[in-house]
Amino acid sequence: MTDHDTMLAPEDVERFGADPRATFRANLASVEDRIARACARAGRARSSVRLLPITKTVPANVLRFAHAAGISAFGENKIQEAMTKRESLGDLDIDWSIVGHLQTNKVKYLTRFAREFHALDSLRLADRLNKRLEREDGFLDVYVQVNTSGEESKYGLHPDALLPFVDTLAQFQRLRPRGLMTLALFSLDMTEVRRCFVLLRELRDKAVEHNAGLTELSMGMTGDFEVAIEEGATVVRVGQAIFGKRPTPDNYYWPA
Repeated sequence: MTDHDTMLAPEDVERFGADPRATFRANLASVEDRIARACARAGRARSSVRLLPITKTVPANVLRFAHAAGISAFGENKIQEAMTKRESLGDLDIDWSIVGHLQTNKVKYLTRFAREFHALDSLRLADRLNKRLEREDGFLDVYVQVNTSGEESKYGLHPDALLPFVDTLAQFQRLRPRGLMTLALFSLDMTEVRRCFVLLRELRDKAVEHNAGLTELSMGMTGDFEVAIEEGATVVRVGQAIFGKRPTPDNYYWPA
């Protein structure tokens, strides 16, 4: 990293510490320990769960410290934010994932750099992605988002719509379905949160009979990823436990 790259604004020092690399290494070690403990409780191998660090609101120059700390997979919610960071960090070897709702007019940007997309929730979007990938001779790993909380404000397919969607998804040959994704109920009641994860797992077990590639479960964030692991999560999307509290409210990125 150059001197310019390592310059921190006062607000960044306040948020991430004078040595963000040390901060991120310590936080990452803590998250890894929590994942390992959750896997042990569930009788699962640690290797069965992939950690996807969510880097939203973390400035690009600070993400250089994260990369130096050993974090090379970045998940972003907003495509514009991801594109800006990707341009700034183009010299680094980073796997980019988009995990938030995508408007169809932003498809051309996602396919240029994203390795995977965790929020596929309509056939219209699948068609746009597939056509763009055909033009670019590319492929994209996708997770189908399901609304397991029943909240109207959340994106995702209704559970009853999943299997017909999966059957139709087979016609989009540039998309590689990997699994299902959900946002659990935002609640301190882990019993209610757990129900969302159980439902997604049960839906996955049905969906995999229609498409053998849909084995993965992308579920669980900072506040609930241990419960998600206990219920079968194979990808956990963790941001604040690694990068600290965000300056923006949750509803800036997720529907309130």
